[in-house]
Amino acid sequence: MKAIKLKLYQNMVNYKVPTSFQLKESYPLPPYSTVIGMVHSLCDFKEYKPMKISISGSYFSKVNDLYTRYEFKNGNPFETGRHQLNVNGYGINRGVATAELLVDVNLTIHIIPEDQSGEFLNTIFEAFKYPREYPSLGRREDIVLIKDVRIVDVEKKEIEEDLENGEEVFAYIPLSFVYDEKVEFGNPTSGIHVCGTRYELTKNYELKNIGTKAKPKFIREWKKEEVLYSSNITALEEEIVPIDEDNEIVFCEL
Repeated sequence: MKAIKLKLYQNMVNYKVPTSFQLKESYPLPPYSTVIGMVHSLCDFKEYKPMKISISGSYFSKVNDLYTRYEFKNGNPFETGRHQLNVNGYGINRGVATAELLVDVNLTIHIIPEDQSGEFLNTIFEAFKYPREYPSLGRREDIVLIKDVRIVDVEKKEIEEDLENGEEVFAYIPLSFVYDEKVEFGNPTSGIHVCGTRYELTKNYELKNIGTKAKPKFIREWKKEEVLYSSNITALEEEIVPIDEDNEIVFCEL
């Protein structure tokens, strides 16, 4: 099986947690949907292309930054003294809020499209090798430096000896890796069997009509995947784990 392997760097970035508002919190690594959105944007895809994603990486520190926040309610008329902006008679509030930023982010991403044809793989490869615009991951202003892009082989194989991913490298580990005890992670000497943070990450969505045929109203119905975020990851001897041609663990089910 083929994958497009990316090595990325970002100076400061926010991968927004959807349920955070006054403080715009960030995930420690980009969610699947964020990466898939970047792929579709750079490739100029007009419809969803199924793909599997593996995400690992690290960041140096966190800082908080201020940003301008706009709030409005549908159909709310402008009122002097209450709203700061008047847009065609509708009122908008403008204020200041805080965003959590990750500093010096390094990422390794594997993109494994369902369509394994050479033409489709090359389309994604060319989109990252020669991007049509400055690529971003996270917010629009979170520019990505593409350090390396390659097409690599990925296969599930039995590990002959323990394969370590490095203490400083974190990853989103699929729960199947945990339940099947394919990997060991965290600090085994601490006595804690499972050491990590559990996330339910968005991946892709379908439009669902919650209105009527005459007056349709569509919402996004998200498909989500549960993962554990942890570091110090080791693929265990004699276990069958996805590995790329560089002998690095690929964190997704093939």
